[in-house]
Amino acid sequence: MHQNEISSSVCVCVCVCVCVCVSSSRRQREGCRAGGGGRMECSWKTVLLLVCASLGVQYTAIRTLRDSLSGPCQGAYRCQTRHHRDSRWRALCDWMPVDSPGKHILLFATTRSGSSFTGQLLNQHPEIFYVYEPLYHVQQAFTNSSSRLRRTLDRRALLGAYRDLLLNLYACDLHFIENYIRPEPQDHVTNSFFRRSSSHALCSPPVCLEGGEVTASDPPDESWCPKKCGALNLTLASMSCLSRGHVAIKTVRVPEVGDLRTLTEDPRLDLKIIHLVRDPRAILASRMMAFSDQFRAWKIWNATGRQPRYVDLSQITSTCKDMAASAETGLQRPAWLRGRYLLVRYEDLALNPRDKAGEIYRFAGLEMEDRVRTWIAKNTNSNASSPSEWNYRYSTTRDSRATAESWRLRLGYDIVRTVQNLCNDTLALLGYKQVHSAAQLRNLSHSLVEHRTFQPVT
Repeated sequence: MHQNEISSSVCVCVCVCVCVCVSSSRRQREGCRAGGGGRMECSWKTVLLLVCASLGVQYTAIRTLRDSLSGPCQGAYRCQTRHHRDSRWRALCDWMPVDSPGKHILLFATTRSGSSFTGQLLNQHPEIFYVYEPLYHVQQAFTNSSSRLRRTLDRRALLGAYRDLLLNLYACDLHFIENYIRPEPQDHVTNSFFRRSSSHALCSPPVCLEGGEVTASDPPDESWCPKKCGALNLTLASMSCLSRGHVAIKTVRVPEVGDLRTLTEDPRLDLKIIHLVRDPRAILASRMMAFSDQFRAWKIWNATGRQPRYVDLSQITSTCKDMAASAETGLQRPAWLRGRYLLVRYEDLALNPRDKAGEIYRFAGLEMEDRVRTWIAKNTNSNASSPSEWNYRYSTTRDSRATAESWRLRLGYDIVRTVQNLCNDTLALLGYKQVHSAAQLRNLSHSLVEHRTFQPVT
């Protein structure tokens, strides 16, 4: 709906409102004459109040409708109206292109499934505004709430908060995340944005004014960006988001793809879901290394060959359940996922990173830039000679071909057999072979990844 159409609608609504109010006033005036002059004066005041209230309601409704409309000028409208009054936005708004439809990409995964590596494939694109795990702040806000509040918050409430934040981030409204960041940002500035260093956009101009664009040589740790750039200005981050045109978000906190249905059906979004899966046995091995305290019982089991009574099997069974449920939904090709869902196995990406990255970019409707290809070449053939790279929990530098099935040398056969029994359906659905002896487990010359082709849902 164009601005002149909206103005016409306003005029029509005002005319209708006035006609209705005049008709009502005539009837009330006739009644007032019969009943006395005092009541007639009161009736006229009532009519005037009704006129004002009606106009206010009509204006608010039309403004709300216009703000919520999707289309090629959505970003430009937001820039010209909501932010143009703020001098910090004017430099961007003056040159921001009107026709910027943008892509909304969601990397949907589970913890230790290779999502940090896969997310960086998207982060390298110069026109993508990439955000790493923003839902962390929502989860922390819910977790840190009072016990009484936590009891009243069910799964639906948390998922609703997740979806609201995603929707606002895709609209480049980073101010919305202030509702969940602790301590609360002051003047839209925070030092507590989770894993800011994982985003080029949040560590480059206009967000970071202390240096140029992020380079491949920047150290792979979590502190370099805040040290270089200072506190994060969320207004500048929103400016960067609007200027880049496309938004990609990584999350491991949404359990099932079905929880995203309302976003896929939202007309304001052109959502593309990349569902990243990995062999559950590999996920467990990676979690045992990265989260030693949480998986202490598993580590004892792996070291001794004896299963502790207090080992929490749900740490892997819930992962298998959610992964299988999402994959089954996607493979059924429901209408709400058509053109919006791509299943990617991490092992396929690790073995053929350039080809698989090309498939991901084609699905997203974007060109794979040379910068992405350069990053792939650098980060998939590394022997990680620097110890600091392996000490960094979320490092994305690795020899991807060698690490795809390296878990087979770290997990004991007893644990592997247990996981296979617990996740049998998931392994079969996603094309992962089972082993039936310790020797078979250690024989890396025979891959446990079946050849499968997962086409985008169309």
